[in-house]
Amino acid sequence: MVGTIVHQLTRNASIEEVERGGLSPYYTDHALGVYPQSAGGTPFTAAYIAVKGEPIADLQEDLAAEQKARVTYETLIDLCRDHPDVVDPLKFLREREVVHFQRFGEALRGVQDKLAQKKFYMNSDSPMFVNNNQMPVNTNNMNNNNNMNMQNYSMNNGCGCNRR
Repeated sequence: MVGTIVHQLTRNASIEEVERGGLSPYYTDHALGVYPQSAGGTPFTAAYIAVKGEPIADLQEDLAAEQKARVTYETLIDLCRDHPDVVDPLKFLREREVVHFQRFGEALRGVQDKLAQKKFYMNSDSPMFVNNNQMPVNTNNMNNNNNMNMQNYSMNNGCGCNRR
C-alpha cells in the first residue's frame, strides 16, 4: 500500500520535481516504478523474515515486526501530516499493525499456556504394567473399566493420533 501511495504521488512528477524531492538516485535506478526498499535504499530481502521453526521465538519475532511497522507508519504520518489523502491510509495501516500485534500476543500466550501444561506419560516399564503386555495391574483404586481406559490412553497418547 505504501508503494501504491508513492506511485500515485510520483507518477506525473517532472524531472525537476523528482530532483527537488531528493529522488534522483532512486529515479536513476528505477524511474518512477515501485521498488521495495528501505528509506536508506536497502532493497527488500527475505532475510527480513526471521523464522526459527520454534513457536515462541517465531511469535516474538512477529510481535517485534508488527511494532517496527507501526513505528514506521507513525513516522510517515508525521512526515506527511499536511496531506490527509496520504495520512488516512497510513493511519489505517498503523491500526492494522496494532491489531496484528494483539493477535500475535494472544497466540503467544496460548502457546505458552499449552507448553506450561503438565504432561502425563506412561510406558510399559512402569510398575503399573505386568508382563510388558500393556495391561495395567488391577489395584484397589481402579476397576476394570478404568484399567481399559488407561490401556487405550497409553496406546494412542490420549489424543487419538496413535503416535507414541
